[in-house]
Amino acid sequence: MFRSCFSYKAVAFVVVSAMLAHNAAHATDASNPAAQRIVSVGGTVTEILYALGAQDRIVALDSTSSYPAEATSKPDVGYMRQLSAEGILAQEPDLILAEDGAGPPPVLDILRSSKVSMVLVPTPASADGIQQKINAVGAAVGLADQAEALAAKTLKDLAAINNEVASLKEPKKRVLFVLSLSNGRVMASGSGTEAAAIIEMAGGVNAVSDVSGYKPLTDEAVIAARPDVVLSMMRGDHKLTAEDVFSLPALQATPAAADKALITMDGLFLLGFGPRTPDAVRTLAGQLYPGAIGG
Repeated sequence: MFRSCFSYKAVAFVVVSAMLAHNAAHATDASNPAAQRIVSVGGTVTEILYALGAQDRIVALDSTSSYPAEATSKPDVGYMRQLSAEGILAQEPDLILAEDGAGPPPVLDILRSSKVSMVLVPTPASADGIQQKINAVGAAVGLADQAEALAAKTLKDLAAINNEVASLKEPKKRVLFVLSLSNGRVMASGSGTEAAAIIEMAGGVNAVSDVSGYKPLTDEAVIAARPDVVLSMMRGDHKLTAEDVFSLPALQATPAAADKALITMDGLFLLGFGPRTPDAVRTLAGQLYPGAIGG
């Protein structure tokens, strides 16, 4: 959630497999604490590496790695779900550090057939998940103590904003997360998603909690959701505007339309579930309940 996610050609599996056929060692799925040539796949993994002071050990990253800004100057191996094994191995990494969900699976299989250490980092959207993610990255690169300190600070900051949210006296806002608008249809976030988790952390109610995952909604479902606020994310320079959102007849019929209540936040910041999540929760809660949350 991001620099532009381009469409990539099919991976040249035969060519890459031939390159690697001589390697007898199999995939490590293990850390390499001494790694000095890390390929980081996943915006939050990259963010954690920078927070741990390991940025100089990164030789390349993926297109979702948009924070901090200086990370974007490093070589880009493509979108995390459309990776090329050849492109990654061309960086001569000694560690591939990737978020769960990276792929496609055949590319991961090729990488596992190499001698390169590879660690897949879990990405559950929860406070415990953030701690697990930070500690997994730290352990993989030999910075476990620093990771433990970063995780502890992150959880402390998250607990502080959670306490503020819990003390809110206002009725909870119904929030509809809109992933995209395509052909007049709302692609929304239901239960079990990062968006649902961040809405709950910020004191809101997911307006379509009866839907699982990211799904297109009928006009009737949008109207029945009765959102007080529409939430969306920016992707690079692209973002939905109030005009885009409330020009749709279904959304015009919702409470959110009365005040054109649209909140737009950077996608990685909002949905990354990493060290900046306490700030993301505070920012979202502050916009949902103006004046009720401290800055």
